[in-house]
Order: sequence, then structure tokens, then C-alpha cells
Amino acid sequence: MDKKLAVVALGGNAILRGDQKGTMAEQNQNIRETLENLIYLIRDSYNLIITHGNGPQVGNILLSDDAGVKMYGLPPMSLDMCVAYSQGQIGYMIERNLRNILKEHDLSRHVVSMISQVVVDQHDPALQNPTKRVGKIYTKEEADRLQAEHGWVFKEEIKVDGGWRRVVPSPAPIDFKNASLVERMARAGSIVITGGGGGIPVYIDQEGLLQPIEGVIDKDLASAMIGVRVKADELYILTDVPYIYKDYRKPTQEILEFLDYADTVKYLEAGMFGEGSMAPKIRACLHFIKNGGQKSVITEATKLEDRRYGSKITMEYD
Repeated sequence: MDKKLAVVALGGNAILRGDQKGTMAEQNQNIRETLENLIYLIRDSYNLIITHGNGPQVGNILLSDDAGVKMYGLPPMSLDMCVAYSQGQIGYMIERNLRNILKEHDLSRHVVSMISQVVVDQHDPALQNPTKRVGKIYTKEEADRLQAEHGWVFKEEIKVDGGWRRVVPSPAPIDFKNASLVERMARAGSIVITGGGGGIPVYIDQEGLLQPIEGVIDKDLASAMIGVRVKADELYILTDVPYIYKDYRKPTQEILEFLDYADTVKYLEAGMFGEGSMAPKIRACLHFIKNGGQKSVITEATKLEDRRYGSKITMEYD
């Protein structure tokens, strides 16, 4: 029987948690703890493609870049270069830790990190409406000061009362480069790390050449697109909650463990999921299922092995 191919999307909490400073030691420890939870999939003979977020990291890179411009007169980095920077940094941490974990569990797999370019539409309206949160959480006073100094746009953070984060344009992913190569490597048993931070946003100009674009692509939507392009069987979105909840944090909150496509669309259109948190993940799962995926799962990384946890979305619920 052919092995199942799964795309596993690591959320920001898998790399950097909200109450941490973001040291390399903290990030490596978080990554290691998350990757330990993938061992059961590997032992169960899954082929894996791993994607990851980069919101805190790319925001910190932008801050460091701004300091370098101010203090030393260094040329500023474009946003696409900051995403590429974060891909290399985080991909290295994931690859190194995963290689060590595989060795400790006496498992043998090749692990490869790929800098990935994701194609977007240069005329995407999202480029004129910044929504993607990046960087650290600020107070309202700090956010107002930074907006006045740099012209940055901020929005209130949903998960932290009184917190504000910078937002940048987030165009929709259309395709990604090296898709056929990634699929071949993954189906041959290599664990491929790609699509980091949603991928480096590029567009194709009138001459068919790739050109950079200022933006950060949503990691979950990019993961779903990658899953469709490589014809993956399953999509796992690992976040900081064990289930999808209807009316999250409201008196009417309800766990939704098993969902079919039609009911999920109905809940989404009714506004049951937060736009700054769960709704993009739901859209990613729906896109994956609609375009041939067998199952999408949203859950907390530590609950992955326990089948009692996690919300499962399929085209039709049995």
C-alpha cells in the first residue's frame, strides 16, 4: 500500500511563544518539543512535508533592519528578503533538531530545507489592505509611536487584551516553485521543509520573469496550496488549541470535533470563527478538501498522537 503524504503546518507557537524573549535557546527548545510530536506520524510510515510560520521572526528582522539603517546607515531590506532570511533561519533550526530527534528514536530519513518562492497576483487587492500580523506585541502607546515614526500600520491583537501588532499586506498564494521536485522527494521518503512563512512572495511579469513583491503570505493558506499541488492526502495545522471551537471564548462556546465540508462553510459564513485567528485556518482546510485532500486536522501539537483530540474536516462526515 502506498504511504500517505501529509503536509504539517507548524504554527508560531511551535517556534516562539508569546511570553518569551525569542532567544535561540528558547526557539530551539520549542521546535524540539513540537517535532517530538511528529514521531508517531513517521513511525506510522507517513511521508511528510513541513511548513512553518515566521510572524514573530520576520517582525524582529524588520526591527533589526530598521535599527541598522538608523545607526549605521545600512541599506534597508525589502520585505521579501526578510521572509527569505527567516526561511533560512527557521528551516535550519527545524532541520537540525529533526535530524537529532530521528537519530534518538533510531529512525532514518533524509531531511532537507528548501528556500521557496510562492507566486501571487501582483494586482491582488490584499496588497492594498494590510492584515497579516508580524513581529512583537506592543502597547497602544508604543504602536502609536512606531506608526508616527515609520508609517507602519497596526491592528489590535486578538489574543492579548490591550496589545497591538504591526500588519503587512498578505496576498493569496497561487503556486509555488519546485512543486514537482518537492513531491518526488517527499514521496521517496525525504522529509521536506518548505513554504516557510508562507513562502517568499513573487509574481510573474510580462516577460515571464519572477519579480519580488512586498508582503507576507499566510502560512496556512500557503500550506493548503502546497498540499493541493503535491496531491497530499492529509493536512495538519498545528496551533495552540486542541480543537476548533464555535463561538470561541463566548458563553456559547462549543467543541467541533468532526466536520464535513458543507457544515464548515456554513459556520464560517455565519462568522463563528475569529478572522484574526481560526478563520484563515478554516479557509485553508476547506481549500485543501475542496481540491482533492482527504482530511484536514486542526489541533495542538502535543495532542497530535492522541486521536481523541483534534478537529477533523472531511468532504463528507461518516
